[in-house]
Amino acid sequence: MINPRTPTAINPRTLTAGTLLAALTAVLALTIRKDGYIADPAGLCWWYAACWVLFAAAVFAVRRTPVRHAVVLVLAGGVAVAATGLLAPPRTSTDSYRYAWDGRVQAAGISPYDHAPADPALAGLRDDWLFPTGAACELPERVRIPGPTGEIHCTRLNRPQVHTIYPPVAEGYFLLVHALSPDGVRHKALQTGGALLALGTTAALLLVLRRRGDPRHAAYWAWCPIVPIEAVNNAHADVLGALLTVVALGVLVRRRVLGGALLGAAIVTKLLPAVVLPGALSGVRRVRDAAAVLLPAAAVVALSYLPYVLVSDGSVFGFLGGYMEEEGYDDPSARNRYALLRLVLPDAWAPAAVLVVMLVVVVRVLWRGDPERPWNGALLVTGTAFLLLTPGYSWYALLLVALVALDGRWEWLAVAVAGAAKYVGVYMGDRPDGLGTTVYAVAAGVVLAGCVLRRRAPRRRFDQQVGTGVTAQSIRS
Repeated sequence: MINPRTPTAINPRTLTAGTLLAALTAVLALTIRKDGYIADPAGLCWWYAACWVLFAAAVFAVRRTPVRHAVVLVLAGGVAVAATGLLAPPRTSTDSYRYAWDGRVQAAGISPYDHAPADPALAGLRDDWLFPTGAACELPERVRIPGPTGEIHCTRLNRPQVHTIYPPVAEGYFLLVHALSPDGVRHKALQTGGALLALGTTAALLLVLRRRGDPRHAAYWAWCPIVPIEAVNNAHADVLGALLTVVALGVLVRRRVLGGALLGAAIVTKLLPAVVLPGALSGVRRVRDAAAVLLPAAAVVALSYLPYVLVSDGSVFGFLGGYMEEEGYDDPSARNRYALLRLVLPDAWAPAAVLVVMLVVVVRVLWRGDPERPWNGALLVTGTAFLLLTPGYSWYALLLVALVALDGRWEWLAVAVAGAAKYVGVYMGDRPDGLGTTVYAVAAGVVLAGCVLRRRAPRRRFDQQVGTGVTAQSIRS
């Protein structure tokens, strides 16, 4: 006789979430195999849009499934989604080729900070993959450089005339991947590394959320389209920074010194995780508690740079200063920087306005933040910085997505969508800056709407309780 309490069929909500996840995986696979970043950016934008719509539907569905089922779906879906990034060579970025080059240079016993890739002194390390010749040089993404004897060669690397910009932990990761990779594996090595790091981040999120949140929120990271595209296919090192940040914030609640050290490691992976520091200090009142985070972080940063300082002839900051100038952080009219502020302020005021707004947000997080949930303040500071600076590189948002998964405030994912739309649309039409401003304005509207809805929700629940005869005293008790 069948026990009526024994489930005899799959939960309908679980089935719905699984079906949507399968559809998302299939569309991601087709999107990543489409080579349209330069040739057909409008078409690629539609594929991206389909991925994000399916992602939104899938995470909405999984939020209604039993937690036990959801965790299995998050893990299985995370593997399937990440695997789609392995289906093609890097499609929309050439950064991973520089990673591979930096790893090769270090393996030859040379500091990656001492020579630009085009330097003839490193000509002996060139091969036909990173430095092709002949017809391969006709492709638009190839950069021409002089050969060792004056002939013209080309390279897959971007900015081959400048020194590397990547911090020491990232450089150590590039060297490790190079050392572990079989000969001839080419782009697959860093893509595989990105997939493993993405899955590691999913596992870390589930561990943290099991104790201090809803494990179903891990789907915000595990299934997000930006993960297979930027962390796996384009193999951006930002995924390592995101993993270290998630682990750091999870550890920080109980072990400040270790959490601070891990956060320092995240900072010397990609620098961007430095914006998480105010969140890590949420609600801190004593100097001793702040020092327990900041001093280990500073020590890890210094110790990471020290070996490279000792073996390098040039600056270990490489192209960092030139990059900041190139990206228009000192020129509001360049690269659509500070786009939302410039809608309401003169261009010259925008940098100062960024500093004022960020100071207000940081002070609020430091004074009123929840020390038991440092990711809450970290998400507010990071998301605000994105809205004010309007970056055009979609992989920067990997950190933001990881923080959304920790905190659960899904509305901030609109900022990641804006970054992706701005990046993919750069070759679409005659006014890409207008597109960037529009998508970030929409993202800001979504974030504000989400904040308003969250503030109204507790009051609405209170009114419902009162309406059903629940007294204030019973609510408090």
